[in-house]
Amino acid sequence: MAIQKIYISTNLQADLESEIEGRNPGNIFILTDSTTKKLCLNQLGESILSKAKVIEIPAGDDHKNIESLASVWLYLTNNNATRKSLMINLGGGMVTDLGGFAASTFKRGMDYINIPTTLLGAVDAAVGGKTGINFNGLKNEIGVINSSKSVIIYAPFFKTLDHHNFLSGYAEMIKHGLISNQKIWDDILAFNLNNIDYDRLPYMIKESVEVKEEVVKIDPTEKGIRKALNFGHTIGHAFESYAMKQGNPALHGYAVAWGMIPELYLSFKKAGLSKDILREGVSLIKENYGSFFISCKDYDKLYELMTHDKKNEGDGRILFSLISGIGDVKININIEKQNIFESLDFYCDSVGI
Repeated sequence: MAIQKIYISTNLQADLESEIEGRNPGNIFILTDSTTKKLCLNQLGESILSKAKVIEIPAGDDHKNIESLASVWLYLTNNNATRKSLMINLGGGMVTDLGGFAASTFKRGMDYINIPTTLLGAVDAAVGGKTGINFNGLKNEIGVINSSKSVIIYAPFFKTLDHHNFLSGYAEMIKHGLISNQKIWDDILAFNLNNIDYDRLPYMIKESVEVKEEVVKIDPTEKGIRKALNFGHTIGHAFESYAMKQGNPALHGYAVAWGMIPELYLSFKKAGLSKDILREGVSLIKENYGSFFISCKDYDKLYELMTHDKKNEGDGRILFSLISGIGDVKININIEKQNIFESLDFYCDSVGI
């Protein structure tokens, strides 16, 4: 899998035009959702918009489904898209996930470019080539790994985010700090989330994206060390899917942040993580992300959701990516049901449920 070209852009229109001119596509399609169309589409500039057809899908992760995907395929078919066409995915993780999957599968693959409009999209969904949709109540159950040709990250978009959506993206940056090195972790801890320094933010984004890029470069198809990027996600995805089933969807980054608390505990108990790092991580998350309410009555349902995690190998075991220290990740760690329940007890105690 080819490595994506990553721009930390200060001139969105110029960088996008340069990418398009270098590819000379037959025709251009811009996928966006109803919110991003209103807030961000005109930032691409008249030169691009005059050449492109815009596909709009409803906003919200509950629309990252097979019906929305089919509507994109149908639009491409009805508007004479070919394998030489170019898809530009302008939006958050829902748009880049679904748009990347649509482009990767239409006529067995057309090129696409991601322009993330959320912090979460910039540091996570848009980078690394994972695409897909939710299916049967499960997150990202159907998809392929196929990188966009480039990712153009334009930090001024993130000034439009409310605080909850900013924090949702920052949760993935917390994870990248924990799995990378002490310097990046210190930067994560020092960044003031109550008074965001937007001048420093592009540097922080670049640092975070480079963590993911390095891992993906070594293991693009998640056969080994790329599973490090799933720290916090085994339990986090269970929280997210459970919230969705309850009809009260949680932001992805919040679910990952909550999932990191029990997984930090499992790292302490099973991988030798120090109490100091456990306390630092739990304190950062507790102070900024509140809590997802669960009780011991929910544990079995959450456990069942964890059995569907994509890191598992189909033999009944639930496999975790844990850390024994900053940047020291252990993958494929089998954790027994009793210990998972113990970690959920720790989560409840930590967040004050």
